[in-house]
Amino acid sequence: MNHEKAVKLSVILPLIGLTLGWIFFMTAIYSDLFNLGEQYDKYGNITSEPQVQLSTYLFLLGITAFSVLALIGQKRALKLRNQEDTPLAKASHRLNNLAVIVGLAAGAFFAIGNFLSAFNQFGSRAASALVRIFGVYVPIVLATALVVVVILFAFVFRQDAPDLENTEKDEERSKLQRYVGLAYASPIIGTAIAVILGLVVYDTTRTDLDVWIWVVIQAIIASSIVIGTTFAAKVRLARPLEPKPKARGIAAVNLNLVLTIVFGVVVTVMSFTFGASAIDSLREWPQYKMGNTEPLYPIINTPDLEWWFSKMLPAVVLLALAEFGIYRTLIVRNTKKEQIA
Repeated sequence: MNHEKAVKLSVILPLIGLTLGWIFFMTAIYSDLFNLGEQYDKYGNITSEPQVQLSTYLFLLGITAFSVLALIGQKRALKLRNQEDTPLAKASHRLNNLAVIVGLAAGAFFAIGNFLSAFNQFGSRAASALVRIFGVYVPIVLATALVVVVILFAFVFRQDAPDLENTEKDEERSKLQRYVGLAYASPIIGTAIAVILGLVVYDTTRTDLDVWIWVVIQAIIASSIVIGTTFAAKVRLARPLEPKPKARGIAAVNLNLVLTIVFGVVVTVMSFTFGASAIDSLREWPQYKMGNTEPLYPIINTPDLEWWFSKMLPAVVLLALAEFGIYRTLIVRNTKKEQIA
């Protein structure tokens, strides 16, 4: 495989991850339609019974697929930049870096969302131990592990930094990259430990957290932030590395990359939103009648061609449009034969 084809593959990898993430997310939303814990009670309110949701793990799989493929793409782009630092290789590196950051943010929001659901979604005191462990604790631990591993491999254990020779400057930059990674990872690990500790105490005592438990939790979080700040300060106080000379027209190229990414993000969000709305339209709640003492369950309609073409297909087309737009714009803008002198 020649260099140009290899770079194009590194551009495609995060887009494949995005497609897999979209599929996992839509599958998770569809699985929630069959959540038997949701029903009308005798007062006409929708109630939910504590249970382990398959969608929780499907969402996590989607985030994992996207993050891992973005990480692989980043590694390939860095390696290719060391071989031949072409404009397309640089654009691929920037795209994969952004994808890694998006994956990290998604993993962090997933963990926080599960933590909040432990208090608000189904009432922790009514849930069994197995529901609590596999519905809350395990997803938080897995999401935290995903975020930390991606941070470490993307920023700390990265041995193939671009634009460098085997000189003393390489070692300096490599050390600074490790400090940056640890500055990010330390608060995340500390917060996860504090969150899990709080949930364990909350479940064990079946009461609100005692004031001293809150003190311990905040102390763990504060300590992790201090540790992360210490590593960040080492980066800030380090001797600045000599910058590379910038090529002419680089500002225009960067602006074009930013516009491409903004377009891709907006259209991708629309695709996820329309897809979720299409799937949710399959669930139909019967009208509640006063005096009815029997629980009422939703009706799940079978997807048909009309539903596919009118509701789901637009979401698929939007996702394909976003991915094609990102890929084609990067290729056309940064391929050597396309460039203007």
